[in-house]
Amino acid sequence: MPDTFDESLSPPLLNPSSNDLSTILPVHVAQHRQNLEREKKKPQAEQGIQLDTLVRKPEDKSNDPDSITPDAVEGDSDSAEDEQTEDKSLLPSDKTSLQMKRKSRNNKDQSSSRRTDIHVSTDQNGDANGHANGEMNFQLEMRRKTASMDSPTARAHLMSRSEFTLDDEPPPPTPNTPGLVTTSFTDLPVSDKRNFLLLCLLYFLQGIPMGLAMGSVPFLLKSHFSYGQIGIFSLAAYPYALKLLWSPIVDAVWSRRFGRRKSWITPIQTISGISMIWLGKRIDKMMVAAGENEGAGVWSFTGWWFLLVMLCATQDIAVDGWAISLLSIPNLSYASTAQTVGLTAGSFLSHTVFLAFNAPDFANRWFRSTPQEYGLMTLGGYMEFWGWVYLLVTFGLVILKKEDRTKERDGIMEVYRSMLGVLKLRNIHTLIIIMLIAKLGFVTNDAVTNLKLLDKGFGQANLALVVLIDFPFEISLGYYAGKWSAEYTPLKLWCWAFAARLLAAIFAQITIMIYPSNPVPTWYMLVVILEHIYSTFMNTVMFVAGSAFFARIADPDIGGTYMTMLATVSNLGGTFPKFFILKLVDALTVATCHPHPDLSSFKPADPSISPITSPFSCVLEAEKHRCVEGGGTCTIARDGFYYTNIIFVIIGALTFWGYIQRKALALQALPLRAWRLSGEPGRGRESG
Repeated sequence: MPDTFDESLSPPLLNPSSNDLSTILPVHVAQHRQNLEREKKKPQAEQGIQLDTLVRKPEDKSNDPDSITPDAVEGDSDSAEDEQTEDKSLLPSDKTSLQMKRKSRNNKDQSSSRRTDIHVSTDQNGDANGHANGEMNFQLEMRRKTASMDSPTARAHLMSRSEFTLDDEPPPPTPNTPGLVTTSFTDLPVSDKRNFLLLCLLYFLQGIPMGLAMGSVPFLLKSHFSYGQIGIFSLAAYPYALKLLWSPIVDAVWSRRFGRRKSWITPIQTISGISMIWLGKRIDKMMVAAGENEGAGVWSFTGWWFLLVMLCATQDIAVDGWAISLLSIPNLSYASTAQTVGLTAGSFLSHTVFLAFNAPDFANRWFRSTPQEYGLMTLGGYMEFWGWVYLLVTFGLVILKKEDRTKERDGIMEVYRSMLGVLKLRNIHTLIIIMLIAKLGFVTNDAVTNLKLLDKGFGQANLALVVLIDFPFEISLGYYAGKWSAEYTPLKLWCWAFAARLLAAIFAQITIMIYPSNPVPTWYMLVVILEHIYSTFMNTVMFVAGSAFFARIADPDIGGTYMTMLATVSNLGGTFPKFFILKLVDALTVATCHPHPDLSSFKPADPSISPITSPFSCVLEAEKHRCVEGGGTCTIARDGFYYTNIIFVIIGALTFWGYIQRKALALQALPLRAWRLSGEPGRGRESG
């Protein structure tokens, strides 16, 4: 065990001017032995003396960290004790000489070079009586952190802190996960109430064209297109799955004078309104042209809707980012509720209400005494009306809503780098995998069930009535889903809804299989209504829970990009399979057109149409029309919908109980720092 160089061993303690060595020497030797006994009792780890173990005495400058020498390494209390012992053992004539020696030594120590870190140790081969034997080693380590630490007072103050470190950067603070609450709407602060209603309005406007593109227009095209051709039109919804590509631009480019989010929302809504007015004047003719020549114009028709949906997707980026800053942190779950209520209401209006008023049967039954061949509302007139509403709301937003101004701005490349940094987080990798495969189990139900009902002869008016009844349930239950996501944690609720949606897909298939002969009886209407309410409610709960989780983990510094990235992956998981599933339904379907049993008696309504004389496949919609117009009968031997739905329900069940549920609950348990970038101020480290 190494001996520590002690102040009491220094030769100056022997006063050369004293003649009474019999008094001094015994005291010196006895004191030295006491010091050796103390050192033997100390743990070996304490033998290396560090600067932070010294205790500074204000009245004794020799203990200043800037004036420490190898002569003053022992603890202050022990040194004071030794000095008192020596003072008592010396003669009065010798005390004066000893005090002068100490004063001289202190002055020498104070004039020594300053050190920021000193480590002193001795070799283990010290002499038994404590005298140096020539083998003692001193290890002095001097460090300087920054030039600003040249001040002794500043260094001493910094080193005295418990969190003192010589690292170049302090460890980043760990952000605390904000606590979510289950505050009812009536108990929200006034500012949160107003901002919640504003978000509902903005999301509602997004829902108008989205409800048309993903709901009404595919139904209107069903009489002209096959399932595969409708799958081509489903590509119009891809901007929602691709908006991640330009979301950093929306986050980084904006006007400080106009506001970070309004800089995008205002012009995008203006362009959207003008586009809807322009398309509204031409859409009816464009739809007829798209269905001609066996659907050859479906690609150009899809392109126009692709552009309109892209505008909505860009607006969604800005609104998602604004939602994080508009609402207070404890009430962030209301952001997903506003999104659900607004988008659901807009989609309902464009899907359900429009289909009902566009259907001739619905108008003739409830509003007309004389039947007509057209409905109360056309697609073009509906789009023109909401185009003007877009412009009106945008004007009110510019005048009435003031956005909090901020001077913080990131460059476009910085935002892209932040986005790429987020994509490198291992937890994000897991979340992306979950969101891409999560909807495989029930995407067939979402994309095909209502189309099959129309195929069976359920009727557009009946379907509109079903969705109309479902709407109040979807809105009210969507509100409670937002509260449940805070009460039960979002991803736990999301997992419950996942399993329930698998059951909804089986329920939907049974509903199609038991379809009765026309006209539709009341009991079957009730079954379809129950199936639709159950299916859409579970869809809403899953959507709200996922959105609440995204809002909770998103970094407000890049809120729009972070939220958009997560929402994009979620949307992509439900969008990209539709094209392939609709194609697969056609591929697995076996249908044959059989000629009229009595061709001699059959007379086509159109003299230019030739009667069907031989069987052929009538899977595609155009072939089915040719079969019926030629007097034939299209018989389905194998319905591809049943096989496709069962296959993907099994895939969904295996992935859920084998991977998704376990990983989702593990992600829910992670702290907020696991979703932050490492190495940036104020952000946590990447989770392992």
